[in-house]
Amino acid sequence: MNTPAVSTAFRTRVEHVDTDATGIVHFSRYTSLIETAGTEYLEAYGAGLTAFTAAGVDLVAAELQVTYLNSAVHRDVVVGDTRVEHVGAAWFTLAVSLLREEGDGTRTPLVSGHLVYAAVDPDTRRPVPLPAPPRHALRGIVPDAADESSTLRSRPRSGPRTPSAGHLGDRRPGARTPPPAVHRPGARP
Repeated sequence: MNTPAVSTAFRTRVEHVDTDATGIVHFSRYTSLIETAGTEYLEAYGAGLTAFTAAGVDLVAAELQVTYLNSAVHRDVVVGDTRVEHVGAAWFTLAVSLLREEGDGTRTPLVSGHLVYAAVDPDTRRPVPLPAPPRHALRGIVPDAADESSTLRSRPRSGPRTPSAGHLGDRRPGARTPPPAVHRPGARP
């Protein structure tokens, strides 16, 4: 299947309800726009919520990372560039950029985001392998489909980050987090 690795199919205009008291888009609104741009992209390639539901599996957001770059205001046109970064056994990563479309056709980056989606059993909410049809669709559009070693480690980060207990880091969703070291008062053996 010869499909583009990046899509700009998502397009919306900033509405008044999206803005805060200062007249700019409220920071929390970008997370919803990132998710919408990502899910619309997945639907266009047969790997969206519809495909997962048809396969009897739920798709849940396991991680969202957002970097804010510029502001948008009421009536600005926002477009989304989305690409699949990685496809694992039970999860995958999307990179989504939201850009303001200027009057001259140029685009100004507003935010960049990384979404980690995991496949889960609808009854138990436990991780399950990605079903074959959407997994094949995802692997058909990921730019590095042949190179499974390209994982979350390769994505740009907004700054240094130390994993906390329960943080996915480079592990797949559902992987067991090692218990933290327990400090017990008293003499050490």
